[in-house]
Amino acid sequence: MLATACGAHFVHDGFSDVLYVLLPVWAGEFGLTFAQVGFMRTVYSGGMALFQVPAGLLAERRGERRLLAAGTAVTAGAFIVAGTAGGFAALLLVLLAAGLGSGVQHPLSSSLVSKAYETGPRRAALGTYNFSGDLGKVAVPAAVALGAAAVGWRTAAAAYGALGLLAALLILVVLARLGAGTPSAAERAAAGGAGWGIRDPRGFRALAAVGMLDNGTRTALLTFLPFVLLAKGTTVAGVGTALALVFAGGAVGKFVCGLLAERVGVIRTVVLTEAATSLGILAVVAAPLPVALALLLPLGIALNGTSSVLYATVADLVTVDRRSRAYGLYYTLAIGASALAPSVFGVLGDAVGPAATLVVIGLVVLVTIPLCLALRAAVAAPARV
Repeated sequence: MLATACGAHFVHDGFSDVLYVLLPVWAGEFGLTFAQVGFMRTVYSGGMALFQVPAGLLAERRGERRLLAAGTAVTAGAFIVAGTAGGFAALLLVLLAAGLGSGVQHPLSSSLVSKAYETGPRRAALGTYNFSGDLGKVAVPAAVALGAAAVGWRTAAAAYGALGLLAALLILVVLARLGAGTPSAAERAAAGGAGWGIRDPRGFRALAAVGMLDNGTRTALLTFLPFVLLAKGTTVAGVGTALALVFAGGAVGKFVCGLLAERVGVIRTVVLTEAATSLGILAVVAAPLPVALALLLPLGIALNGTSSVLYATVADLVTVDRRSRAYGLYYTLAIGASALAPSVFGVLGDAVGPAATLVVIGLVVLVTIPLCLALRAAVAAPARV
């Protein structure tokens, strides 16, 4: 079960984060402004955000198996169609469809893993699941960037879409063999009831607020970082390598920050990673290209490490029977912030340039630190099974 969820996470995070390679290519080919670039990212993330809660509610009635496979197939098909797009409007429609399809992955995979490890090491399992997504972020943008340089972005995007279709089929077959992802009679009877199953509303609100800021600033940074690196003299293939460094650091960060949270606590870990993220962004903007590239790995550790600490806390704050919809709610808020941030900072980028925009993003990251005080009481309480 965990391997299947990890595979789905790898594939979907690959689809999501390969956009950071493709956006500068599309901007050059179709003459896009920074506001348009940000809006394209917003459309994809917005589609993901819109389908998080519906996916969770549908899973309570129909189960996760078919819905997860279907969403994966829709996203994969959209990337295949993207290879035929001829302009901004066509790409927007493709990205909306891809985002809606990808909206099933986080709530359903998280729910499957949580159910499988109900009486086992759930935090470790969810940490492994989160780590697998970062592997997709490392491998796919680098591979597609190299493919785009060799055979063009259209062929490279369509090729990864074909792999996504294969993944959708494997998800369906493997979950069927495991007898997983189909609701029991009791779960169907409980489906459709009122409420989100949140045991600690104040703690959940604080957790969601930190998650929204963390996700929003991260997506905005990754959207405009390639433009800053290109201005410093790197190439499109170099952007793929640079993003691979960030995501490799993120994979390490999710593992290291989980261990750090066990030793020093969730709040101290979040404060440390967010402060390090802010300083890292400012340093990358100010440094020459070789130094900036050297900073990307440690920046990635801080940038993505926070999310692993936050995600594992969701299951502790909600009841078991409402976990799918509660995960859907959390991811809706977090990914919704990710959706809006690139458009907002895209307008700023047109006004002051990408480098100054990254400076503002680095400063906004620090807003998460005072919010952690409101989260302290919730994470200090004993974990609930």
